Amino acid sequence: MNTTGELKLTVLSESDWLDRQREHEQRVRRWTDPHQVRASRGEKHPVHDFIFNYYAFRPAWLRRWHPGPEVALAGESARAFLRWPEYRATAEGVMLDPATLPEGRRTFVAWLHGLLSAMQDRPAFFGCHGLHEWAMVYRQTPDEVRHNAWPLRFPPEELARIVEGAPIRCTHFDAFRFFTAPARPLNKLQPARDTVPQHEQRGCLHANMDLYKWAFKLAPFTPSELVADCFELARDIREIDMRASPYDLRALGFAPITIETDEGRAAYEAHQRTFAARGEPLRARLIGLCEKLG
Repeated sequence: MNTTGELKLTVLSESDWLDRQREHEQRVRRWTDPHQVRASRGEKHPVHDFIFNYYAFRPAWLRRWHPGPEVALAGESARAFLRWPEYRATAEGVMLDPATLPEGRRTFVAWLHGLLSAMQDRPAFFGCHGLHEWAMVYRQTPDEVRHNAWPLRFPPEELARIVEGAPIRCTHFDAFRFFTAPARPLNKLQPARDTVPQHEQRGCLHANMDLYKWAFKLAPFTPSELVADCFELARDIREIDMRASPYDLRALGFAPITIETDEGRAAYEAHQRTFAARGEPLRARLIGLCEKLG
């Protein structure tokens, strides 16, 4: 490996980048293979399927390796990357060309850079106690509950009492929009699509889960190792998100985090702080990628 040029161009030998490609695929197959086996059997998993179904980045795309910008791939095998219009052949090797970004995507990159930078600077909030999942089933009938194949830990009236007895302070629009109609007025904030940059904050589990969304929305320019790092964080967060929910998933091996108790709220906050710390360097890497593409 060597580095040349004003853009700090990294040239990967054919053996180097083929090794990275293999390592990436081996890493992500431990997530994609079980999901695809479940899908082939018509089985649904309320925890592990979410990252694939909600974010809609196909397993085949997750397995596909891309080096990221300012990296040239040497060797004849690299010409296979030219089937994507974002790549071009250069004297150093095949590499991504940020100039191929259409104007609409450049506008998105600028917006994302502003959002992620604001989140990095904004203080994290750890006082929501995971009540968003509870607000999504508040005052619903059993047939209306999203994951109705799994039991709730409380009968409807007790669940409603818990929701009504605790302040709901959800800052994340894409969680808030799934609140039931009776639950929305109970939220301290009323986040909307156009106020996301004002409300998004790094203590939120869903905001850190969304780092995966932002990573794949910049594909193929996102280094695949970064996409996989964000996926792994999102997958870990989803487990805690559902353990803190009103669903009883002990049959799947997920012990509940009882956010209806002081002990459970403290445990949930500890997980929030851990995820916020794990998200910091990933967000910084995405900010740096936006700056390279801008």
